[in-house]
Amino acid sequence: MSLTAALAYARHGIPVLPVHTPDRGGVCSCHRGARCDSSGKHPRLRHGLSEASTDPRQIRLWWTFWPRANVGLRTGVVMDVADVDSADGWHGLRHLLGGDVPAGPQVRTGGGGRHLWFRPTGYGNRVRLLPGLDWRGAGGYVLAPPSRHAGGGDYRWIQRPVAALPLGPPALLALIAGPPPPVREERPLAHPGRYAEAALESEADRVAHAPVGARNDTLNRAAFALGRLVGAGLLDEPTVRWELTAAARHAGLGWPEIRSTLRSGLTAGRRQPFEHDPSHAA
Repeated sequence: MSLTAALAYARHGIPVLPVHTPDRGGVCSCHRGARCDSSGKHPRLRHGLSEASTDPRQIRLWWTFWPRANVGLRTGVVMDVADVDSADGWHGLRHLLGGDVPAGPQVRTGGGGRHLWFRPTGYGNRVRLLPGLDWRGAGGYVLAPPSRHAGGGDYRWIQRPVAALPLGPPALLALIAGPPPPVREERPLAHPGRYAEAALESEADRVAHAPVGARNDTLNRAAFALGRLVGAGLLDEPTVRWELTAAARHAGLGWPEIRSTLRSGLTAGRRQPFEHDPSHAA
């Protein structure tokens, strides 16, 4: 049944990946078993999300090895998903939208929440847009029917896709985009070199410990911030790439995803170099 569903999603252009499965007691199929803190929700593949595929031969091979695997779908390609995981999240979303229920496909998650599908926005993942509401976009993934939840429930369709996906409601898109960054002057630093070293250490640590669902976005933000320091001549780009790559691998990101995110983040950062007084370059 999972294989049939995985192939159907792939036919619609959605990259698929096999995900670990909880048993009836909620114990994860991974090597951590009962000690896993993300039972039935993390990829079986070594390189995780970066290996998601629409190739039916590859998908059949995966499900030959893991016939009971949960079905993961990469977001940001065909759809983005509003991930509502609590009653507070649902009430908050309804309030944001003036009481309306967004049109389009909806999934009842195995834990009692909802996934609402929208057209891709180009935004990455956003954690806690509101209490109980996350956004899964570029660099993210969600579980899909008929996957099983550690609590015993299954993922089921409330409303199946029947036409083109709807655009995200303007109020929700504004929340995802966030406020524009404040325009402010950057204060001169007494020791910009030391600041840059501390920033590299801090950003690498943030990436290494980023939670599932926010890892790619965290890496992108870190690459942009450190790219500004590279552009200012305060950091060496190969060193930044090395440190962020090691941190991202520790967090569980795959090589292709790391390379593309570092390239875009560092390039954008270099174009907006950090302004400092070279006379204080100690």
